[in-house]
Amino acid sequence: MPTTRVLAASAVSAAAVAALGLAAPVAVARDGMGARPSNIVVLPSVIARGGQITVTVDGCPGGGFMTSPAFGQANLTPINGANQTAKGRATINDNARPGTYDITVNCSGRTLTRPAAFTVIGGVRGGLGGSVGTGATPTDMAIGGGLVAAAVVGGGLFWMRRRAERRI
Repeated sequence: MPTTRVLAASAVSAAAVAALGLAAPVAVARDGMGARPSNIVVLPSVIARGGQITVTVDGCPGGGFMTSPAFGQANLTPINGANQTAKGRATINDNARPGTYDITVNCSGRTLTRPAAFTVIGGVRGGLGGSVGTGATPTDMAIGGGLVAAAVVGGGLFWMRRRAERRI
């Protein structure tokens, strides 16, 4: 009989240890101590100055913040999901230089940096169709003059022909 009691006590002890072992990570994750940021995803990966990017981070159950030289600091808010994901948006500074930028996320005091997370491209030249010249070149003037001369000669011939048809 004593052997049965020892086995029963061992089984109860084992069940208690197993239950505690399974509950501990959940308690730590809720407390933020289990935050281990990973898998930083930036969309779009190429953006113009003044544009907005969306960043998602796995392993960030309590949210946090992200920083980059291209946009300063922005908040990460937790979203429901299997990977304890947090998400945030940031607007790229208008004076950000073109090039690649890193992002550093901070979740419950733990940081993770993703090098070359996104690329900022320069602005587009507007107006004038991308032209940088300040006037017509001699070639442009010669082509325009030739077209005007051809129009005058063609108009004169058409007018002379129409005039000749009326006399008949």
